[in-house]
Amino acid sequence: MAQPAHHEHLQHENHPGELAGHAGHGGHHGHGDQGGAASWRTAAQATLHCLTGCAIGEILGMVLGTAFGLHSGATVALSVLLAFVFGYALTMRGVLRAGLDVRAAVKVALAADTVSILVMELIDNTVMVTVPGAMDAGLGDVLFWFALAGSLALAFLLTVPVNRWMIARGRGHAVVHAHHQH
Repeated sequence: MAQPAHHEHLQHENHPGELAGHAGHGGHHGHGDQGGAASWRTAAQATLHCLTGCAIGEILGMVLGTAFGLHSGATVALSVLLAFVFGYALTMRGVLRAGLDVRAAVKVALAADTVSILVMELIDNTVMVTVPGAMDAGLGDVLFWFALAGSLALAFLLTVPVNRWMIARGRGHAVVHAHHQH
């Protein structure tokens, strides 16, 4: 199956199945499966990158909401907002270093991370809200931290296939790789 033209700029000359930009990240091989699909490893790495920003914002939002005694809805809203802010900021940091201007970096971050962050936030906040007592637990309570860690782990596991699908189509995190320095 032929790859779409918009995906061609992501290919290395010597490794047709490898996304550009990964050679400088430990030389990951085997990114392409049959038919141009992204590998599970590539998707997991993209998801882990996204999860880092999400987790920073999610944890900070949950901690602040809990510490200030905010209602569960306000805490979730704060967590989601901060997850997007930190998720986009981490992506923008990398593409700004690659030489993009701020406007272009914002566009890349929006294209690369929006779906991934949205899926993660839906999953981890649903877990936090549905685990009995998790949102009411204090910061010193094991239940709070166990539920939060479990929600982030589940969000990671369920977002990897989403990112794999998007990367295979030249979308999502694949957009960032076009801007990495070699």
